[in-house]
Amino acid sequence: MFKMSKKQLVWSSGILAVISFVLHRTIGYELVTILVMLAATAIAGAPIFRRALGALRYRIVGIDALVSVAVTGALIIGEYWEATAVTFLFILGDYLESRTIEKTRSSIRALMDLAPDTARVRRHGEELVISPEEVTQGDLVIVKPGEKISIDGHVEEGSAYVNQAAITGESIPIHRTVEEEVFSGTIIESGYLVIRAEKVGDDTTFARILHMVEEAQDKKAKTQKTLETFSRWYTPGIILLSALLYLITRDIRLALTLLVISCPGALVISTPVSIVAGIGNGARHGVLVKGGDIMEKLGNVKVVAFDKTGTLTEGKPGVTRVSAYTMEEDELLRLAAIGESYSEHPLGKAIISEAQLRNEEALPPPEEANMIIGQGLAFTFEGQQYLIGNRKLFDSEGIDISTHEQELREEEEKGQTAVIVGTQEEILGIISIADKIREDAKSLVTELKAQGIKKVVMLTGDNHRAAQAVSDQLGLDGHYSELLPEQKVEALAELSEEYGRVAMVGDGVNDAPALASADLGIAIGGAGTDVAMETADVVLMSADISKLSYAMGLSRATSNNIRQNIIFALVVVAILLVGVVFKTVNMSLGMLVHEGSVLLVILNAMRLLRYRERHI
Repeated sequence: MFKMSKKQLVWSSGILAVISFVLHRTIGYELVTILVMLAATAIAGAPIFRRALGALRYRIVGIDALVSVAVTGALIIGEYWEATAVTFLFILGDYLESRTIEKTRSSIRALMDLAPDTARVRRHGEELVISPEEVTQGDLVIVKPGEKISIDGHVEEGSAYVNQAAITGESIPIHRTVEEEVFSGTIIESGYLVIRAEKVGDDTTFARILHMVEEAQDKKAKTQKTLETFSRWYTPGIILLSALLYLITRDIRLALTLLVISCPGALVISTPVSIVAGIGNGARHGVLVKGGDIMEKLGNVKVVAFDKTGTLTEGKPGVTRVSAYTMEEDELLRLAAIGESYSEHPLGKAIISEAQLRNEEALPPPEEANMIIGQGLAFTFEGQQYLIGNRKLFDSEGIDISTHEQELREEEEKGQTAVIVGTQEEILGIISIADKIREDAKSLVTELKAQGIKKVVMLTGDNHRAAQAVSDQLGLDGHYSELLPEQKVEALAELSEEYGRVAMVGDGVNDAPALASADLGIAIGGAGTDVAMETADVVLMSADISKLSYAMGLSRATSNNIRQNIIFALVVVAILLVGVVFKTVNMSLGMLVHEGSVLLVILNAMRLLRYRERHI
């Protein structure tokens, strides 16, 4: 048996509704007009009736039942156009809202794709490649460059730069050596590690991320809508009132008139039509809101918590300052970039990128280069040996840097990574590198506070010093640093309990649990991962985070519009009910007022399509 999709139902019933309206206005209630109206009502009303019957099996008399009873009453007393209009408007609103709600649930699969496929363990003097599920506590796990760490544990041998973006969200790889902790799901970019397995299988950090996302999504799926709760009382009340009126007056037409007029056509579409207009406006401006309840929640947020890397910052290291002592800044950068030519380290890439930006000439290769893990590198160019790295490098070479210690400390207190460039005889300069703050981040924080947000904070896996520097520059109300994903969830719970509804804004896999468990999850789509986008309730489709201010304003406008529509619809229904009871409202006048109220509700909702961002 052929079954139409929601889209096909809307189109087919809509075309028939338009045809029947034209016929009604031209030739009146002729047989052909009635048949077209009945066809439109049958197509649009079938799914409504099915849902109403399905709900009744669980003793739920919801809005579908109300519409079904009202439509049946309209058909009985011959108000075919009313039945057509109510069913079509209802199914149209249901379809448009469902388009934004029906989103893919593949975030769990996307996360699973990031999980390690194999693990290399050392047992009885041999290296074995096994499944991560077969690793046991105490095993020695060997991880080579480019491989994923499959367990949580501490390093027993070796040293390496580990990309922890999947866990902490931080873009700059962390140097890890003996006795330091590493996590599952992270990747070794250079070096090698032998790790003592302490947490394996479902106990690893990465596995817990999977579990938290799944649990939070299940919890959200059970949320009930206020309108459905209201309809459980309203619908039986109207049916009982109509039956009571018939028993008292024995006037079946009056009772059915009450039933038809009481069908809150304007009330039924008051919320979906506003939501559709608001969501449509947002989509055109790069803001995807996944459903009506999310749109309403967005306008009532009290606290906004931001991830740092990739959200408030650009997500990649860049040169922020060059301090040259014995040469020009550009020459110091060029010299450092020559030394870093063969480096795979993100800090080295940042130096090369900045040097090429300032001077497009090709960089000559160094005559000799020697990488020193955890310290930097030494290289020779034009017969002169140079050093690029941190304090440890220059200390190991016996080079005194005490005269520059204050400058180094000042840069580090700002959250910068200070790279020293020098020779065996002198320090040539210092290059400061950090994850650059987005240009629009500070203005966004100001706008959010002006919109009534009580607290704007930052949750990050980065160290306290770097977090404090970003917080101070942006004027945040506070920050939480060195957090693992589960600790971000705990921080959000604390903020929610103290201040009210909390929105979490993030972009990475590590943000997925926080996005899912927050009252509202907001993902940065332009730079964000698919996991974050699919887990979040709201997605900013570009990397322009200023759109968050627009989304907040649009949500408030939508919520106000919904309240206006609901209040207006209820007032109209109340007036008509009183008029029917006292027989001052007949069927024709009642239908005219009813249709007028529906039209006014739609026109009011359409104002949201013209909503524009108000810069504060």
